[in-house]
Amino acid sequence: MVSEKWVSLLLLLQLCWAGCGNCGKVLVWPCDMSHWLNMKIILEELTRKGHEVTVLVSPNNFIIDYNKPSTLNFEIVNTTSKEDAKKRLNDFLELAVNVMPTLSHWQSTIKLQEFFIQMVPYMKLLCENVIYNQTLMKKLKEDNYNVMFIDPVLPCGELIAELLAVPFVYTVRLSLGASMEKCAKLPSPLSYVPVPMLGLSERMTFLERVKNVMLSLILDICLQRYDAQYWDKFYSEALGKPTTLCETMGKAEIWLIRTYWDFEFPRPYLPNFEFVGGLHCKPAKPLPKEMEEFVQSSGEHGVVVFSLGSMVKNLTEEKANLIASALAQVPQKVLWRYKGVTPATLGANTRLYDWIPQNDLLGHPKTKAFITHGGTNGIYEAIYHGIPMVGVPMFADQPDNIAHMKAKGAAVDVNMNTMTSADLFNALNTVINDPSYKENAMRLSAIHHDQPVKPLDRAVFWIEFVMRHKGAKHLRPAAHDLTWFQYHSLDVIGFLLLCVATALLLVIKCCLFSYQKFGKTGKKKKRE
Repeated sequence: MVSEKWVSLLLLLQLCWAGCGNCGKVLVWPCDMSHWLNMKIILEELTRKGHEVTVLVSPNNFIIDYNKPSTLNFEIVNTTSKEDAKKRLNDFLELAVNVMPTLSHWQSTIKLQEFFIQMVPYMKLLCENVIYNQTLMKKLKEDNYNVMFIDPVLPCGELIAELLAVPFVYTVRLSLGASMEKCAKLPSPLSYVPVPMLGLSERMTFLERVKNVMLSLILDICLQRYDAQYWDKFYSEALGKPTTLCETMGKAEIWLIRTYWDFEFPRPYLPNFEFVGGLHCKPAKPLPKEMEEFVQSSGEHGVVVFSLGSMVKNLTEEKANLIASALAQVPQKVLWRYKGVTPATLGANTRLYDWIPQNDLLGHPKTKAFITHGGTNGIYEAIYHGIPMVGVPMFADQPDNIAHMKAKGAAVDVNMNTMTSADLFNALNTVINDPSYKENAMRLSAIHHDQPVKPLDRAVFWIEFVMRHKGAKHLRPAAHDLTWFQYHSLDVIGFLLLCVATALLLVIKCCLFSYQKFGKTGKKKKRE
């Protein structure tokens, strides 16, 4: 009897060991807001599979709630006060909603860069509170993490990984910064790869290609100055050796890209790039009773879902009235996620909500269109459920995202700053009543669903792959070990030009020599 118990115990231990034999420790450097929502899904799946996940987090985040019960562990990193963080967020929202839409793409990019420059002291302080905190760094080293999972929009994660000698994986939407593509050594032919935040498609006119090339050169200069002035020296001092932010970023083992070919334009990619777009999408759940009754009351006309995301709360009264006036004219019922004073022009067909179950609404059979600011998460929920869109982009990657959907025939865009009620009404009418938009949205949905591996499973697999193999160096291109002139073969071109020049010089010398020798001899014979 005793022996049977021991055998049962041993079998149980063996099963536990088999289940957790490949489990490891993951250290996370996140970015707040919608970025965290995407990252959190991957982290929760990792913990479900038995991995131990620790998130380095500032107490001033707005979406990352470390006080709620969670399978994730949180390591709090002290930084500036909550009031300072709120002020910076409000400044950013004012810039994004009320200033940037009034500017050209170039001016908008400059404004965004200026804002990030103002944010550098706060980002550096957060970083310093980790890397120069000897107690924390000692604890992190002793915990022996197998991999770091990093959102590179907020610098420092890759620096922590280097100091801990831990391989790291990025999660990123590449159009958030041209510098990321450069640091990853991603081939970007400017003839058909648009510069991020320009809002261009891959099929550019001649003048658009001129604009693309010029802006690429200007951005290269600006970004190099930005990195050199604010981060390269900081990273060199922290690591105790000359380096750059870009060089450190280039050491990422895997880049998990938050898009897929239902969204992206075809272009060259590298083997350590994996597409996981739409990993947060899932089938729609039933709506709350009151909301379902409102949706059903729409009859054959259906409903429109409207959201400008969780960040936009400060629409001007004039803008809110303009939008409400346009929505009041459509025969559909409208569910509008909106915080603020109720617009005077709000129609009887429109209901305002502090929060909406966006994915469940987009998956509802009565939903006809989605009015969106163009955030990647929202666009992917629309793609997943096959819903055409009206884009109202404002900042960052939003113009690019909507440009992608326009080029694929699944969206119409309107300018937030210059649009009239008629513009918004006509755009909404177009995507609802022109069947091509619904057909194209359904085509993208079919492409998204037709994948051999689900995006979430792919993301988790590659993080575990890096853990198992202590990196993915076999996928790293040799381009990282070349200087810029070697990468572009300028040394080879220079050598070949020198060879050609030398050969031409020799031919010319031989011709001159022959002329001088045989030409004079010929003249001498004639005189004789």
